[in-house]
Amino acid sequence: MAAAETPGFGARIFVAAQYLLPQHLLSRIVHWATRRENVPWKNALIRSFLRHFNVDMSEAAEPDPFAYSSFNDFFTRALRAGVRQVAAGTNSVACPVDGSVSAAGKIEGDTLIQAKGHAYSLDALLAGNELLARKFRGGRFATLYLAPHNYHRIHMPLSGTLTTTTHVPGRLFSVNTSTVDRVPGLFARNERVICAFDTECGPLAVILVGALFVGSMSTVWAGDITPRSSRQASQIAANARHIHLERGAEMGRFNMGSTVILLMAGNVDWSATLRTGESVCVGESIGTVRVVTEVRA
Repeated sequence: MAAAETPGFGARIFVAAQYLLPQHLLSRIVHWATRRENVPWKNALIRSFLRHFNVDMSEAAEPDPFAYSSFNDFFTRALRAGVRQVAAGTNSVACPVDGSVSAAGKIEGDTLIQAKGHAYSLDALLAGNELLARKFRGGRFATLYLAPHNYHRIHMPLSGTLTTTTHVPGRLFSVNTSTVDRVPGLFARNERVICAFDTECGPLAVILVGALFVGSMSTVWAGDITPRSSRQASQIAANARHIHLERGAEMGRFNMGSTVILLMAGNVDWSATLRTGESVCVGESIGTVRVVTEVRA
């Protein structure tokens, strides 16, 4: 979950404290607390959240915040049908989340931009999976940040068939701006789930990055994926042989807020509006896949 932005000295103290916090213990406590169905308890959590964050419940399928069975059900609420429209055109890249752009651009060799003055390695982000990294060198990346008030389900940017799901253990630093600006290689250090797909437009990776209080992420094919005792990257078996999801379909969710990183091949042009700090919504076009027409003699 993102902490409030704290300028200057306060931000430095906040970031320094995260190195000392028992990040996974705090995540387990939050996981337990947000799933309690005791009515006074969950209503108190929801009421406090609504006081601190500007949540637009008019967009929710269930607009009454206290009708949800737990805080987590409220936090991962569905949207009303028709609230978001998926951009037309099969070569249009649909935004997978509601949120804002942290960074977007070209993957220069093995390098992605985290924030001004900070870069990190594609190979490290993909936990040393050289075969997967090779598909995205020279490609495009987009880092999309979900604030606490945002809708927290994640949707497919293109139609695709799942190839692998990899859980990568790691730290749980906050992903707010103060921390991203000050912790080197944060996205390659945090807990994350790497979902790789084959699409008609080329390879695609949707990476769910955990954060402070966000040790649990979900996919529609594997359910909750929580930190494990083993601290090695591991493949997660899908509960069906072939998982194919259409563009705009739900593919996962954050149980508390965090960040999604998209990786795509080099035949994608990001939209001019995909700039740092800009707000984005599920389904809107954030890029276009260039269609290469085969020339025959």
